[in-house]
Amino acid sequence: MRVLVLGGVAAGTKIAAKLMREDRSNEVIVLNKGKDISYAGCGLPYYVGHVIEDKNQLIVNTPEKYSKLTGVSVLTETEAVKVDPQAKKVTAHDLKTGEEKVYEYDKLVISVGASPVKPPIEGCDLENVFFVRTPEDAIRLRDLTDSKEVKRAVVVGAGYIGLEIAENLKLQGIRPFVLDMADHALPGFDAEMAGYVEGKLQESGIPVVTGVTVTGIEGNGKVEKVTTSKKAYKADLVVLSAGIRPNTGFLEGSGIEMFKGTILTNEQGETNLPDIYAAGDCAMVHNALTGKPAWSPMGSTANIDGRLIAQNIMGAGLGYGGVLGTAVCKLPELNVGRTGLTQAQAKAEGFSPVSVVTVVDDKAHYFPGASSFIIKMIADKDSLRLLGVQVIGQGAVDKVVDIAVTGIMLKGTLPELANMDLAYAPPFSTAIHPFANAANVLMNKISGKFETFTPAQYEAGEAGDYKIVDACLVPSIEGAPYVDLTTVEGPVEGLGKDEKILLVCNKGKRAYLLQNRLKYYGYTNTKVLEGGITFNEVEV
Repeated sequence: MRVLVLGGVAAGTKIAAKLMREDRSNEVIVLNKGKDISYAGCGLPYYVGHVIEDKNQLIVNTPEKYSKLTGVSVLTETEAVKVDPQAKKVTAHDLKTGEEKVYEYDKLVISVGASPVKPPIEGCDLENVFFVRTPEDAIRLRDLTDSKEVKRAVVVGAGYIGLEIAENLKLQGIRPFVLDMADHALPGFDAEMAGYVEGKLQESGIPVVTGVTVTGIEGNGKVEKVTTSKKAYKADLVVLSAGIRPNTGFLEGSGIEMFKGTILTNEQGETNLPDIYAAGDCAMVHNALTGKPAWSPMGSTANIDGRLIAQNIMGAGLGYGGVLGTAVCKLPELNVGRTGLTQAQAKAEGFSPVSVVTVVDDKAHYFPGASSFIIKMIADKDSLRLLGVQVIGQGAVDKVVDIAVTGIMLKGTLPELANMDLAYAPPFSTAIHPFANAANVLMNKISGKFETFTPAQYEAGEAGDYKIVDACLVPSIEGAPYVDLTTVEGPVEGLGKDEKILLVCNKGKRAYLLQNRLKYYGYTNTKVLEGGITFNEVEV
């Protein structure tokens, strides 16, 4: 069988290699527009910051090495320009010679990826304006930063790559500003969680300015200033990381069904046309929770889906389980991760979402290096099914995210997930795992045992008529009456039993324990501020 694969970065090379492992008699040809195949796109920011020193480490496989390892034929600098599904032919342009060639196929895989969005503004072509999508981009950017000519940089786009670039520029002694037109950084995070991260980035020397539109890039030959809808920012360097667009323009008129330029596929990776498959950043998959089409331009999705497609081409008939928007990101002294639905998304999909924000130990509190996780967990109130998790912390946030992914994919409920036999030893976790701890807190909230204001409700002013009571380990909230939990053995002087009382402690746990006691002694209207003063700014 002759299989033609268009594109050879992540999905394409995975599919081609798996096809040859499935059946060595296959003839598999990869046509790739660029010179490099199988490169580490997600590692590019870390090359800029000298975390990865050798540029050769970014290239997972050269075409020659890959061909010898797999038996796949690789033609680089060869751009597909037309697909003829009826004749089962692809016309490609040889970028080295200018020659056009036609390739026949039995099966066709389209995995041509995506390219950075170039904003429709003046100045994008000035010197020292960069995209960071290919190894060549990262190499040129690092050469400039190593020259020590750059003092100030503007990064346009506060997504994961944009923030990673900003962190690595800062490692080079460059002062970065991050600009984004969205209301908050980190797509896929709820506003209060994203806002907390923005504050921490500001403290670390990476200001993030949201709700701002970039209107132009100015300079005499090379960039000097970035203008926006609010103000101008001086810059010696600009990195444009404002999104990507599928490279599917050449498919116009082919009959392949697309949505906003992204190829629609079924669970087997097939397009609407026979013998044509699509994968990677140019293709849609589906959301595992909602079943709706979803765009997941991630290396992980490309590899997982690609491996399944190769097996399906060989007749396996396997269905892809779908994506959850899972993401994880390293930031200065902080890691962030998320999966599943946000609270707003869950409500829009017809669930009855309830969430809780908890601050829990990430390992035994007495163990060197112990810190905290801030976990926002979302579940359906009626079924108790887990719907989503967002986590912030200095430690291994990915383990909390990955447990959540497993639970969501297996349609787990909070009671089931809270009692799993998860790994414990003081260097790694707490006796009740941080994930299980958050699940228990959320179940307490759903049952009514734990009555709270969420950080979002508090910020919106819903607790405005409540008396703030300081329940911290030591007095910490200026102007608030202080109550030491351990001394409460009956009614508390100065607190009325029907008075609206907001209990605030360092993380939320001590306030919950105080709420539990006060309820026993007849207090009828207490609330706890989720996340305490660790997550919220509290003033009396």
